[in-house]
Amino acid sequence: MRSLLSRAVLAIAAAGVLALAVAATPDPVIGSWELNVAKSKVTSGPALKSQSRTYSQSGDSITVVIKSVGADGKEATMQTTYKLDGKDYPVTGAPGWDAISGKQVDSNTAEFTLKKGGKVVGKTSRTVSKDGKTMMSRQSTTDAKGEKIETEMVLDRK
Repeated sequence: MRSLLSRAVLAIAAAGVLALAVAATPDPVIGSWELNVAKSKVTSGPALKSQSRTYSQSGDSITVVIKSVGADGKEATMQTTYKLDGKDYPVTGAPGWDAISGKQVDSNTAEFTLKKGGKVVGKTSRTVSKDGKTMMSRQSTTDAKGEKIETEMVLDRK
């Protein structure tokens, strides 16, 4: 009985250490990214002139600051801090949504749901290449007029 209890305690401790190691592993998105306009496409809606993204991580929380320049030359900054746990987190500076929830799909991919006033207005995903040099961001949203906007952005690591 004592041997069985010792093994159980060791198994629980090992599982705890493994969980901490996984949580402490930096997300491959962490760092700075620049939009590659030539490789990106917008199937509907206005294109961007430029965009830079900076992702940072503290524990299991990720903060992203996205600075964009639209086709009209107007600058915008969006920011959020989130966890990939499926819960809603506030977003500031986004024109069509005020909350985001995300989940990890695999080690390089995360999917997100975009919400405005609690209502789903879009989906987005990001996938970092295996070599860590590029990221594909796909987004499908519906604007306030009910028009669908779809983008595929390729971003290069700075």
